[in-house]
Amino acid sequence: MALPAAGDPVVVVGGGLAGLAAARRLAEFGHDVLVLEATDRLGGKLRCAEVAGVTVDVGAEAMLNRRPEGVALAHAVGLELEHPAVATSRIWTRGALRPLPRSLMGVPLDLENLEASGVLSQAGLERVRREPSLPATVITDDVSVGDLVAARFGEEVVDQLVEPLLGGVYAGDARRLSARACVPQLVAFAERGSLLDQAGTIPTTYDVPVFAGIAGGMGTWPARLADATGVTVRTGTTVRELRRSPTGWSLAVGPTTTPEVIEASAVVVATPAAPAARLLSEVAPRASAALAGMEYASTAVVTFAFGVDDVAELDRLSASGFLVPPNEGRRIKASTFSFAKWEWVRSAGAAAGVAHLRTSLGRHGDELALQATDDELVAWSLADLADATGLRAAPVDVHVQRWGGGLPQYALGHVDMVADLRASLPPGLQVAGAAYDGVGIASVIGSAHVAASGLLGS
Repeated sequence: MALPAAGDPVVVVGGGLAGLAAARRLAEFGHDVLVLEATDRLGGKLRCAEVAGVTVDVGAEAMLNRRPEGVALAHAVGLELEHPAVATSRIWTRGALRPLPRSLMGVPLDLENLEASGVLSQAGLERVRREPSLPATVITDDVSVGDLVAARFGEEVVDQLVEPLLGGVYAGDARRLSARACVPQLVAFAERGSLLDQAGTIPTTYDVPVFAGIAGGMGTWPARLADATGVTVRTGTTVRELRRSPTGWSLAVGPTTTPEVIEASAVVVATPAAPAARLLSEVAPRASAALAGMEYASTAVVTFAFGVDDVAELDRLSASGFLVPPNEGRRIKASTFSFAKWEWVRSAGAAAGVAHLRTSLGRHGDELALQATDDELVAWSLADLADATGLRAAPVDVHVQRWGGGLPQYALGHVDMVADLRASLPPGLQVAGAAYDGVGIASVIGSAHVAASGLLGS
């Protein structure tokens, strides 16, 4: 099957950020692109909602600023970026909100800073102090993040620091997540020797801010991207079957009783792993089998609006929020003080006399975010916020957003699995999304560019 020529019709299945980014790249090369989205909205995990009359993010609310993919794409469609007004975070452990030490995904890089934080016990600190005496780590295949860190720094660092940070990104278990897939730079430094000795060369801060958001909310991005790209988008359109055809591919969409058939010269499947596995079952069985085995974590985001005066004590913390280690036995895993972190949120809320903050709940292996009622998620969040910060005021408004099966879990061997999966795809067929190269926004856009390049032969 030949590569699609300029002007040939290409279908992108999935209207999340990966699908829209792939559609844009293909349209730039002259293809006639149709995006098919099964739900009634675009954007995937990017979503805004009104809370106390103010539109705020209830999904992903930031992206890495140090990677170019997300920043460049936002600028390309004329969106205004904003960086956190407050970048410091806390960790709720050992009975207090403590400063989050300088680290690489929880791996301590400043011993003095770590000691001052009070996050570890004296025994835990003593174990960390021995790290420079250890030889370089030999990793022949893959290793979990938790096992790699525990071998060099001890179990306490994993439990108190690595778990809450990984939980914020992957909602996963450090002892089950692949180090090569989730924190490849950690593997590279450990193979050279002591991370504490190399701390000065490990880039955890930058000349530019680490994170960026979009004024008005990341959830405004998908519609803006679709409009600016000029591709055809159809929502509420489920693709039920993908087959080869004499001209490329045939996609059956709509109800099974009266299916519509759409022809395309090439296809990008930009859906989560489970629906992708179903679509690929006949045309790419090896890729389908790999995707069918991928596990996901379900989470929930609870967004609160409080009176401005009610959060005055939180404001004085000068923190963007806090993380919670799983071993603390709390319901929430993190809280973001949105009014403090983002100036646009503070300003929008102040106009309505409110301040917004949010909590997140749910980790891989527990069904808390799916099985609990909205009232339970709200009550648990308020109880933990009260214990952590002393905030006991009643909220003005609240919004609960569930993300069922929202975060893919990168098991051991994930990097090799993805490489094998892509190699098994027939010409004219590519995949993109959070299941492959990273769950962050920049990584998802990067996977879209990989998919488009695979179709374009570049």
